[in-house]
Amino acid sequence: MTGQGRIIIDCLQYCNWSREIFEEMRAGGVSAVHVTICYHEQFRETVTNIEQWNRWFQQHGDLIVPGRTADDVRAAHESGRTAIIFGFQNCSPIEDDVGLIEIVHQLGARFMQLSYNNQSLLATGCYEAEDPGITRFGKQAIGEMNRVGLVIDMSHSAERSTLEAIELSQRPIAITHANPAFWHPALRNKSDDVLKALGASGGMLGFSLYPFHLKNTTECRLDEFCSMIADTADLMGLDNIGIGTDLVQGHGNEVVEWMRNGRWSLDMDFGEGSKDNAGWPDPLPWFGGNRDFGNIVEGLRAKGFTETDIDKVMGGNWLKFYETSFGPQEKA
Repeated sequence: MTGQGRIIIDCLQYCNWSREIFEEMRAGGVSAVHVTICYHEQFRETVTNIEQWNRWFQQHGDLIVPGRTADDVRAAHESGRTAIIFGFQNCSPIEDDVGLIEIVHQLGARFMQLSYNNQSLLATGCYEAEDPGITRFGKQAIGEMNRVGLVIDMSHSAERSTLEAIELSQRPIAITHANPAFWHPALRNKSDDVLKALGASGGMLGFSLYPFHLKNTTECRLDEFCSMIADTADLMGLDNIGIGTDLVQGHGNEVVEWMRNGRWSLDMDFGEGSKDNAGWPDPLPWFGGNRDFGNIVEGLRAKGFTETDIDKVMGGNWLKFYETSFGPQEKA
């Protein structure tokens, strides 16, 4: 099967990967997925995760291929496969060594969050009470990430740290999976100030479909979600938005504990502050997995988006961002 139709890119998933899920990606026409390969892993543990992905590329090469450039995404689309792009939801793989930034880029990583929910060596997470901003190490890391082409992701970072990252970075940054706080005031969702600064700098926002980040959680309607996309486009520009579903499939609650607690806490971290959020939420009725991206297309169409605009939101904007972000920084 060869690729046809629009390019669809999901800029964040974390699933219990299997051939069944890879087949769902193809059934949904998904051209590329940014996959989380690290939450709290150190460098050597992250290398082990990359080893596992290399085995999956060998075993399922008819469905998935490594994605390290925009051209890899185009080639995957044309061949009817899905490009897999590696990313970290924390900076733990670089430990306290700025030199590892270039190494992880050489190993295929293309996104790295400067912090998860907590304070890191680089920046502050969104659940901390105080946000002192980007650290001295963080400033060095941003410069090195800019140089090699490792995209700064501030999806889980706090307000001041995010604004400072946008200002300090010489290249546009990304918030791969979050929504606007004006629509739903979750701690992970982003203020108007952040979204305006992100759009003005040429950065990208990926809209999350994780129910805890949505108005009315699992009862959020498709038309509400698409109205939010339209309002955000008015705020920060149509060319700066895409999809980052934060899709999770096939994981048990023990994985929630790893995501939230890592090794730093013996007690369950409830994130948003509610014990109701201790496990996985029920899926949305109109988006349960990779087969359902067509529902978003139909929702945008019903809101009056043109086919050209839908192409941008569903993948074109991310593809353009990858084109200019994944390689070495051009010298002045």
